[in-house]
Amino acid sequence: MKFNIEVDCTPEEARQFLGLPDVTPMQTALMQSLQDRLMEYIKTADPKVMMDQWMPMGFKAMEQLPTLWAQMAAASMAGMQPPKSTGKDGRK
Repeated sequence: MKFNIEVDCTPEEARQFLGLPDVTPMQTALMQSLQDRLMEYIKTADPKVMMDQWMPMGFKAMEQLPTLWAQMAAASMAGMQPPKSTGKDGRK
């Protein structure tokens, strides 16, 4: 036996029906606090320091990416080659 029950209500109505607390004021205060802290940081942040934190090696690392990808491709291709056999029965 199978029962399907559909309830059409808003999240607030479901929360009240289940007896869950309303955390909207806490979420609003937390988001406001995060926004204030972020705006204060942006006002005082030095763009050069921020770029050094986000990209420690700077643009030099971006220039080395093609070489890294080529090395990874070569290593994966080397791993895909079947082992060379030396005996008649296929063993090394």
